[in-house]
Amino acid sequence: MSKKLFTEKEIKLLSSNNYVKSVSSKGITYTDEFKHIFIAEKQKGKFVRQIFEEFGFDVEVLGTERIKSASKRWQAVYEKNGIIGLCDTRAGNSGRQKERKLTLEEKNARLEAQINLLKAENELLKKIRFAERGMKK
Repeated sequence: MSKKLFTEKEIKLLSSNNYVKSVSSKGITYTDEFKHIFIAEKQKGKFVRQIFEEFGFDVEVLGTERIKSASKRWQAVYEKNGIIGLCDTRAGNSGRQKERKLTLEEKNARLEAQINLLKAENELLKKIRFAERGMKK
């Protein structure tokens, strides 16, 4: 986290941006949409500062360190988990974990979902391998 604290005026300025989910004096939470756009623009070769400026952020208010660290964090998560990794899951994971026993139907549904995910991953890997073979030729 950055050592720079936001003033009330800066919080109001940042809150007015459509790509900001929430702002406090200590930190800022960006929307998932902005994170997806950021990664797409970064892959096109744009600079980090340029992307933030194009989408209405005042770089002087945010600070270069905060922008650099957000970029590194999002890039690392994207490389590890793909576009799904950029989603903010804090609201869905808060609170105490369920301790109750799952019914057979619930276990079955979870396993089916896991199987479908693995099948989708395998198809994606097949497409990537096929594309790589086409590039080698």
